[in-house]
Amino acid sequence: MPAPITSTRVARTGKPFAIQDQSALLVSIPVQLTLALLFGHYYDMRIFMATGYLVGSGQNPYIAQDLTAVFNNSTFQGMTSVGYPPPWPIVLGLLYRSVYTAIPNLLVYNLAIKLPIVAANICLAYLVATLLKNLGADAAVSRRAWVFLLLNPFLLFFASAWGQFDSIVALLSLTSLVLLQARKLNGSAVLLALALAFKPTALPLFPVALVYLMGKSREETIRYGAVFLVSVLLLCVAPFIVFGWSPTPILRNWNAHFTTGGGMSFMTFFELLYDSYQLPGRWWLLGLTWIPAVGIGILALKSGLDGFVELLKKSTALIFVFFLTRTWLSEPNVILILPFVLILTSIGELNGLALAAVWVLPLVFTIFNTSPPQLLFPSFPEAMGRILNLAENFRTARLITRTILEIPWQVAGWWIVITCFRTSPALLGRIRR
Repeated sequence: MPAPITSTRVARTGKPFAIQDQSALLVSIPVQLTLALLFGHYYDMRIFMATGYLVGSGQNPYIAQDLTAVFNNSTFQGMTSVGYPPPWPIVLGLLYRSVYTAIPNLLVYNLAIKLPIVAANICLAYLVATLLKNLGADAAVSRRAWVFLLLNPFLLFFASAWGQFDSIVALLSLTSLVLLQARKLNGSAVLLALALAFKPTALPLFPVALVYLMGKSREETIRYGAVFLVSVLLLCVAPFIVFGWSPTPILRNWNAHFTTGGGMSFMTFFELLYDSYQLPGRWWLLGLTWIPAVGIGILALKSGLDGFVELLKKSTALIFVFFLTRTWLSEPNVILILPFVLILTSIGELNGLALAAVWVLPLVFTIFNTSPPQLLFPSFPEAMGRILNLAENFRTARLITRTILEIPWQVAGWWIVITCFRTSPALLGRIRR
């Protein structure tokens, strides 16, 4: 952890926050474990369970199979394969070998898969509270952030109940920025590569790190880039060689993220108009929108990137540019940006409306995306089916509402981008002097 970094916008009053208030933690742990046991997204958790079996039994997780007989459950028929780089499938394989082979129960397996996610949620709360203390935040401010991350409905829903592991990506990404500011470059580069290897949503942080270092040392910038790239190759390519997995399925579908439109992206209207996620004809060009958008954002990084707060602001801005210009954005992906916005709100760099928009809008959006009933898959599959069938009666209204909700999301997101790209007054004064 770096030495304390002060911020002129944070008041230093009240008792120091030493994370001694454990009541929120004592409530959060059983709540998270209960949600983790009983709930899980119908699509994602089936894929994760199947991937764990394939890796744990020495098979290629990127080739889909009918595993109905393995799990004695008909829902494991006609599935697609996992779409994430090797680190998460390897974790799933270890969990399968250590848990499901000993206790062949889907609920227990469901809980086991969530344990690393629950641990990441708790570690994220510790990290954010500690960072706010180092930034000179009032004890009450740090405590609110601590409670917020432990009991926030958004994080409980998408991480503990749904089962998506974006909180692991957020923890690795934020820690990498802390180490970067402390000039522990090798550790920072490795953690950032690991975050990217879990989910590519962390990609925008790499150019931010390079721009941050370029203002200090060219040699350190080159070293950071080299360590990062080598780490990515070891994490994403080496497992295919070590485990003998064929990369053919991935190479055959390399453009999958460029040819789909929907989710919480600006293309959410596409399903309403075309009853499909696949972008036809030249529509796929829209899938490349994020590339020039992020490029422009990188050019905007060249001024005023100094200190941890500015590093955090520019990271937040570039991730948002990436999210807002993709043609597909899943609601859980927003978990990555939540701790960044929480810290910036807590120290007065963003206002409370920005933080509310980041977690409230995806939570409302997911209701009209019919995600809540899909979380009934492990415990109440029949109820899930009935609710989803009922939701089809309101499909048009649901998709229209979902499209309307994208408007405030885009407005709030671009406002955060603009705010974070502005250089803080204190830093601007130092630059002028």
